[in-house]
Amino acid sequence: MSERWRPLEISDCDPSPFIQFHRWFDEAKGEMAERDAIALSTSTPEGRASSRMVLLRHVDDHSFGWFTNYESRKGVELRENPFASILWYCEPLGRQIRIEGSVERMTAKESDAYFATRGRGSQLGAHASHQSSSIPSRDVLEERVRAFDVEFASRDVPRPSGADYVSRPFASSFGNTEKTVCTIESSISATVRRGRWSVSLPDPPTRVPWRHDWLEG
Repeated sequence: MSERWRPLEISDCDPSPFIQFHRWFDEAKGEMAERDAIALSTSTPEGRASSRMVLLRHVDDHSFGWFTNYESRKGVELRENPFASILWYCEPLGRQIRIEGSVERMTAKESDAYFATRGRGSQLGAHASHQSSSIPSRDVLEERVRAFDVEFASRDVPRPSGADYVSRPFASSFGNTEKTVCTIESSISATVRRGRWSVSLPDPPTRVPWRHDWLEG
């Protein structure tokens, strides 16, 4: 637990969650091994949720974005239920940001522009990996990478069947953990009301036990 964890006051946060995100994201530079890592949570239309770590690849003044294969589990769930939550966590500073919102695909032009910025190895891996499907061994994946490397030897690697997704938030939460005699979690919530963001300071959460029953199938 970091000694730098401190209380969070509503005066610390900008009314725009995007400005506040950029502020905390910039302050985390050099503080963590993978600053772009976020937990992305999606669910089926029936409400079966799933989470995984992905890399944040896009932030502007109205949306957050990441890359995924259309036919991966998260790609399918986003197609059938276009809402998601992302969580960014900076342990050294005791900070976390949760973003909730609707999700849509970026345009092909925008996705092509992002794909072009990826390293060649990453581009080849995007072609070779059939996300969320099974393979008999890692050798199969490595052979696919070699085959695509030969196929695209004399030209730029084109974008495969995948795209950037962007979340357009309607709610966000910025949380700090304060180290005192006990651990206190404080957060600032921002929600859209009539097209404008408003912020509030919720009562700190009380920890209660929850049981998770694993779902099969």
